Amino acid sequence: MGREEEGRYILGRLRGEGADGLAEAEFQDIRNIVELERKTSKQNSYIAMFFGWKSGKLHTGRRVQLVVWLQILQEWIGIAGITIYGPKIFSIAGISPKDQLWISGLNDITYMLSTLICVFTLDRIGRRWTLYWGSVGQGICMFAAGGLSRATQNASAGNKDGVGGAATFFVFLFTAIFGATWLTVPWLYPAEIFPLEVRARGNAWGVVGWSIGNGWTVLLLPTMFDALNEKALYVFGAVNAATIVIVWALYPETNQRTLEEMNLVFAADSIWNWEAERNFKILKEQNPELVQAAQRGHSVVDPEGGVRTGSLVPRNMSLDTKAFEKHHEGDSEEKNTAKHA
Repeated sequence: MGREEEGRYILGRLRGEGADGLAEAEFQDIRNIVELERKTSKQNSYIAMFFGWKSGKLHTGRRVQLVVWLQILQEWIGIAGITIYGPKIFSIAGISPKDQLWISGLNDITYMLSTLICVFTLDRIGRRWTLYWGSVGQGICMFAAGGLSRATQNASAGNKDGVGGAATFFVFLFTAIFGATWLTVPWLYPAEIFPLEVRARGNAWGVVGWSIGNGWTVLLLPTMFDALNEKALYVFGAVNAATIVIVWALYPETNQRTLEEMNLVFAADSIWNWEAERNFKILKEQNPELVQAAQRGHSVVDPEGGVRTGSLVPRNMSLDTKAFEKHHEGDSEEKNTAKHA
């Protein structure tokens, strides 16, 4: 608040003050969106965020729902069952009692190591595709593990170990895929979609979603496994299939986008992702000052002294795609009046 000169100077030192004017462009992006947030985000309490009261085109209520349900889905795709009831699942697969605990521990080690995979893939393929391939792989593993567990119970003594080993393999594979995909994105997503003024509270809402999902599954899992036995894994497989459609329809991509750009993505009144992306494209075309605001080829800050030499961009901002059309019509009328005069 009120430290624009200092912020501009620091960005100049970090980004460099070359001819491309990247530091000034980034500064203008931040300044414009901060001003927009102050105008539209009148209520920043947790309750106001949840219901989206007075958030205007920022639609913080929608963002809260997205992060809460993403965390709930994270638990219902099967990881809670695999982690907590691993020995029970391995028992269903025909593993002897003396081997169940150490196999469960080895599965947890696999879980830990698999998290390294997303370090190399997350920014390359994006958040949505990470969730996609995770859901596909996890769903296949759950259905395969469930089917092989049933086959183990019906197998002859000579084939029981082999079939049970195959079921165990798919449980391990599920855990590895989860660690590389769905473990990471639901925790990262809240930090990438909320405006700066409510970013910390947005992350807190993500934790609320995780608590609900985790508590819900832990309470129901004993009943599920008692009633369904290996068929409980089919439920997790079905949830994985459902998440593909849910992510496609409702969750915008955040990869390689700034917080300022995400405000434009969520400016659409529709909940559907394709509408948000279409609206985002229109806003970028109609309001170039909202993203990449500064003109190129000008250095406006002395990198040593931090002296500002002038602002290049007006603060004319709107997240309404119709606002530009009205403004453009007004400019056209003024031009026509001047022409006839």
